[in-house]
Amino acid sequence: MSRTVSSWILSSARSSIILQGKGRWYSICIPNRNKIKWKLIFSETRPYPAGSCSSDRPFSFPKAFRHTSTEEEHFSFQLSPAQINDILRAGELSHRTLDLNGKNANSVLRFESNQLASNSPIEDRRSAATCLQTAGMMFGVFDGHAGAACAQAVSERLLHYIAVSLMPRQSLEEIELAVEAMKPVRPILQRHRHPNDVEYQEITSQYFENLRVYWQHLLDLDAEPGFSLEEAMICAFKRLDSDISLEVQAPQENELMRNIALQVAFSGATACVAHIDGVHLHVANTGDCRAVLGVREEDGTWSTLPLTRDHNAYDEFEIRRLKREHPRSEEKTLFVNDRLLGILMPSRAFGDVQLKWSKELQHSILENSCDVEALNIYQYVPPNYHTPPYLTAEPEVTYHKLRSKDKFLVIASDGLWEMLSNEKVVKLVAGHLTELNMQKSPLTFKKPVNLGYMHNLLLQRKSKGLASLDRNIATHLIRHAIGSNEYGEVDPEKLAAMLTLPEDLARMYRDDITVTVVYFNSETIEDYYRNH
Repeated sequence: MSRTVSSWILSSARSSIILQGKGRWYSICIPNRNKIKWKLIFSETRPYPAGSCSSDRPFSFPKAFRHTSTEEEHFSFQLSPAQINDILRAGELSHRTLDLNGKNANSVLRFESNQLASNSPIEDRRSAATCLQTAGMMFGVFDGHAGAACAQAVSERLLHYIAVSLMPRQSLEEIELAVEAMKPVRPILQRHRHPNDVEYQEITSQYFENLRVYWQHLLDLDAEPGFSLEEAMICAFKRLDSDISLEVQAPQENELMRNIALQVAFSGATACVAHIDGVHLHVANTGDCRAVLGVREEDGTWSTLPLTRDHNAYDEFEIRRLKREHPRSEEKTLFVNDRLLGILMPSRAFGDVQLKWSKELQHSILENSCDVEALNIYQYVPPNYHTPPYLTAEPEVTYHKLRSKDKFLVIASDGLWEMLSNEKVVKLVAGHLTELNMQKSPLTFKKPVNLGYMHNLLLQRKSKGLASLDRNIATHLIRHAIGSNEYGEVDPEKLAAMLTLPEDLARMYRDDITVTVVYFNSETIEDYYRNH
């Protein structure tokens, strides 16, 4: 292997400023600070703490693949193509939607998803589900920070809160009667999981009880809840975040559940959830995950339609919102070094009670808790912390009515978007889709010829000469995100280097990446417009 890529990475590591933590070394001098959500505040705590619960299993890398320290004398980035593929494909998930007759009558044709860890364990999570008591499918990507606990809890619970918010009163009454009579409850969702997608089994019953309290609240309303889909998603996001906050304040005799509640509340997660029902697409976003639509125009060219805004210090709307919510005297301290209060990159998130609770409440909860240091919980109140809450989980909801030219939706954590632009992602998916279509049917030529048609012919010709390594489009995107050179082509040496970085170095060069791509059924969408 040439020394170009390896020398670049090692020289960067050697030039970093090093702080000594608890038995490990951590660098705080990084190539792009914008990639780090939590900055190191004091050296006694791990800069990216991970949940310590036994159920929080990471995607594991074989020992030979990944280094554990930058102190090793013989630092090698060599991986075989087969080893690279094993690592990249470990988290692949795909699902094709079919009705009872084996024909697809759903506007969702299929979805493909994958994850690649940078943190150990990975702090990203994902969810996908078919609604069983209401219409539609839901897809979510959740980007955790300060540990994986909050992202884990939100990925398990949020889709259920949304589904309950959408259910009519009669269905809620039937579920409540079944629970009261201790009879089986009809499932609300059919989850589509990867075998490595973990679940907090120990606390599932408590999560169900709190979900029950929520639907009881909806039943207590004087009339039919009657939420619009936008209202349902907003209500579900806010209610779950409130429950996360209340659960850690409630007396809890079970130490394990108490510790999980602490870790969930004191870590955080951004979330992007899409709900698709026929031609109706709603996307709810809190934080800096992103959803982008790939559109094939009439002339055959591809365009990009963003459906979310990144909620951070670079967004003028977010800056104005926070300034409205806090005194003018705090205008200069709301964002420090492009972080909320100098701490957090996203300006909306679940959990993160350190930026929502009063100082007194934080002190009270942590003082009465067990060894919070062992749980990797930050005990730190930032300067200029005067008028909490500074953070909200309220989402921004975007509605889009699907057209036959809308071909796919990409939802991903910011680990992907830091590496690839919206346009590049759509181009890669479009090229992959063209390649798959070409493999199914012979290349034909038709007239009249336009620019988009010629562009697709070139894509087909290129794919004919060099077929994609990956059947799963999410893997294809991840491969390009971490392995592309300045020409937009995958460099095998760079790819191997990025996959074998030591744990204490990997986070400087790439974040956890989670990608879900949803393909739409154009025929079903066209049928809708023919019949309406």
